[in-house]
Amino acid sequence: MNIIVCIKQVPDTTEIKIDSETNTLIREGVESIINPFDLYAIEEAVRLKEKYGGKITAISMGPPQVEKALRDSVAMGVDEIILLTDRKFAGADTWATSLTLAAAINKINTYDLIIFGQQAIDGDTAQVGPGVATHLELPQVGFAKEIEEVKDKRIILQRLMEDGYERIDMPLPAVITVIKDINEPRLPSLRGKRKAKKVELKTWSADILQLDENDIGLNGSPTQVVKIFSPEIKKKGEKHEGNPEDLAQILLNKLKELSN
Repeated sequence: MNIIVCIKQVPDTTEIKIDSETNTLIREGVESIINPFDLYAIEEAVRLKEKYGGKITAISMGPPQVEKALRDSVAMGVDEIILLTDRKFAGADTWATSLTLAAAINKINTYDLIIFGQQAIDGDTAQVGPGVATHLELPQVGFAKEIEEVKDKRIILQRLMEDGYERIDMPLPAVITVIKDINEPRLPSLRGKRKAKKVELKTWSADILQLDENDIGLNGSPTQVVKIFSPEIKKKGEKHEGNPEDLAQILLNKLKELSN
């Protein structure tokens, strides 16, 4: 079973910096981590490989520093890593990102399942996984909470719903996005860390993927960020003391004031 995991390196939430001219995140030179949701995608891919055999390829798009995230995925059990890096990719929105990832997956050509984390913590859109499925014209399921079985070029899995879950039988190849309920990511092994240092990193540019620069990066992004700012934190409260009956009446009066 050949599995592709698409991961993203995101800025540490305490170190976010914004380019004032382009209104995009500054990633170069900023402390970064593997997107936490992608750890569950990596873990699920490793579990499937352990159960059914095969190979796992991790892909990520970003500046050269993303190499660290890809090598960290090898330490968890990934076999091959590919970095999509090119100045032409910079500033991509979810559409341009999914187009670029889809082109890379087409170049790989041989795969059974493509796994994404639920969403990236620096955008929270949850659009890239479904976007890749759209570009590749593949069936896709979001919010997967459990993979029950893979057999005869089909996958049976459970998708989280608001009032329970939905059980789906879907043909392969396919795209899924997984939620945190699906597993508990393992820690990198010592053998995995040694392998991570030695594994070959493939780097693919826009030219290698035969992508037009007008379709990728900032040029190919139909959505543009007009303004980014940190919300002002306002703390306001009142303290009241007394017996429960009096406090209940005070609360009731406050609720009436707010509703008027």
